Amino acid sequence: MTTLPSSRATWLAVSAMFVLNGALYGMWASRIPAAARLHALDEADLGLLLLLLAGGAIAAFPLAGRCADRFGAAPVTLAIAVAYAGALCLIGLAPTVLLLALALFFFGATHGAMDVAMNTWAGEAETHIARPVMSSFHAMFSLGAGLGAASGYGAERLGIGIAPHFLVGSLGILVITVALARIPWSAPDRTSVDGTPLFPIPRGPLIAVGLIAFCSSMGEGAMVDWSALYLVDIAQVDAANAALGYTVFSIAMVITRLLGDQVTHRVGPVRTARIAGGFATAGTLCAVVFASYGMALLGFALMGVGYAVIMPLAFSRAARDPHLPPGTAIASVATLGYGGLLLGPPIIGFVAHATSLRLGFGVLAALAALIVVLAYAVRRPHPLL
Repeated sequence: MTTLPSSRATWLAVSAMFVLNGALYGMWASRIPAAARLHALDEADLGLLLLLLAGGAIAAFPLAGRCADRFGAAPVTLAIAVAYAGALCLIGLAPTVLLLALALFFFGATHGAMDVAMNTWAGEAETHIARPVMSSFHAMFSLGAGLGAASGYGAERLGIGIAPHFLVGSLGILVITVALARIPWSAPDRTSVDGTPLFPIPRGPLIAVGLIAFCSSMGEGAMVDWSALYLVDIAQVDAANAALGYTVFSIAMVITRLLGDQVTHRVGPVRTARIAGGFATAGTLCAVVFASYGMALLGFALMGVGYAVIMPLAFSRAARDPHLPPGTAIASVATLGYGGLLLGPPIIGFVAHATSLRLGFGVLAALAALIVVLAYAVRRPHPLL
């Protein structure tokens, strides 16, 4: 049996994969306005393309969870990471809308698969480290997303095209993070996947866990794909300044997630989720009611604080479900949770096309308030040692 590495080495390895995941997605998020200009896409066209991205992710969730349980979360995560970086490059190289659509489907599939696999590995790591660390892993995702978005800001300022930005950026972050993540790892207490559903959906208590994850991740998804366009259309700023919107959101998430494990330990997961839902609601209303650049950025920051701990709480709860193997349970929650992350942006696009982008963001306020109502769902069936 493989000897498990130290707690520090384990944290660094898993964190590296979260950084990679966030960085690649942040690069894409920051260049969406540029991609829309390049391919002459309106809001409805972009919404349809984002729907394909969502479809790829949702199709990959159950397969990734099953593979993580059967073959090990660590090797599956590393393999998917390479494909995920390649998918981002294909988006940058796509010469037509049709090829862009295919690239986005593949990008969504690899993103969704890696989310499930790396969170399954994170659950194993949290058990090995024997203290709450899930929020800190998600902080590394937000850090990566902020770095990726910042690279988009720099690329816009320097006039660098999408293709070279994605090619150089994805290769650079892949080499660094994979080097950190290659540690000897053997999943503790592996559970058989025999008899588990091929396409798992949340059941029993996991339904509410999935719903609260959906509410949070739909807000995150809207920030990824629409925050820049929101600032361009509503606050009337240029593309470079608009790219800072998601950066502010990501920085707020990083700071909050770094503190999230301590807060959860002190006040408990349920109360933490309720407080977070309140912040997310206030931030969304701030961005919708006021049209100024400064107030919108303040709202985005509050949304980052609010959404920061919900997904870590949901995945930590799912990883300890007494009825399903960790990968399968996380995949079931991810079906609703990251379904919101990826289905949310197309929904916002359709609402914005039919009414206005401000009203589309207004939908997020109601969902953020629902987090407060559903906060009881993240109570863990048994505490960490």
